[in-house]
Amino acid sequence: MEKFIIDTKERKMSSISRTIRMKEETFDRINEINRRTGVSFNRIVNQCIEYALAHYDEQEGN
Repeated sequence: MEKFIIDTKERKMSSISRTIRMKEETFDRINEINRRTGVSFNRIVNQCIEYALAHYDEQEGN
């Protein structure tokens, strides 16, 4: 599987507001990546989701 790399380029994107819950440890890790890279928390979460969906195998997911 290809390595996950945070894209630090500024881009506008259309979006939908949604509230999610996550483990405190996940929140802390994303905040640390945000602090180190300067990439917004929201963009990091979106990139993580896009990466996971791109690598999701429906046959394995059952």
